[in-house]
Amino acid sequence: MNIKRADFVISNTNVLKCPKEPLPEYAFIGRSNVGKSSLINMLTDRKQLAKTSGKPGKTQLINHFRINEQWFLVDLPGYGYAKVSKSKRASFQQFIREYFMKRRQLVCTFVLLDIRIPPQQIDLEFMSFLGENNLPFCMVFTKSDKLNTAQLNRNLDEYNQKMTDTSWESMPPFFVSSATKKAGRQELLAYIDQLNHDLMNPA
Repeated sequence: MNIKRADFVISNTNVLKCPKEPLPEYAFIGRSNVGKSSLINMLTDRKQLAKTSGKPGKTQLINHFRINEQWFLVDLPGYGYAKVSKSKRASFQQFIREYFMKRRQLVCTFVLLDIRIPPQQIDLEFMSFLGENNLPFCMVFTKSDKLNTAQLNRNLDEYNQKMTDTSWESMPPFFVSSATKKAGRQELLAYIDQLNHDLMNPA
């Protein structure tokens, strides 16, 4: 997929105010400071499409970007630790939940995970929430350039073991990415392209 256009459309905290266009949506979410904004900028080849920050919790709204006039990329607030008040964290949880439960245009969610650290309970719980509600998702491991191949494979094996030891028969589809090296870009975009094609050409 060649991204020719990436346009900001709207930011809000009310799922009812999200775009009415019947375009497929792909949501990106993860723990605070997982590298989400950097990944989105890398995917779209736009340096400042999503605002990056050294401070966790920068994204505090549902952000819609229209890609090639064909689909929406949705940048969601991070869950977990963020330098915001408890009341704001609670509101994040509420409108994020409403987005997932009510947004019918949502095709797939990309859950971002820092490959450098062991599986975190909050990530596992969030993926369980998606699975329990039959919401398709993929795992996107970020910051792969920080590890060598052996460390990378060891951490992937740990994730696979952790998930299959709990409630999963197998690990969901996953991608290994690096915003710095642009690793995983073509694979992620090809996956979205295939899903869009399947939607337009149902069997």
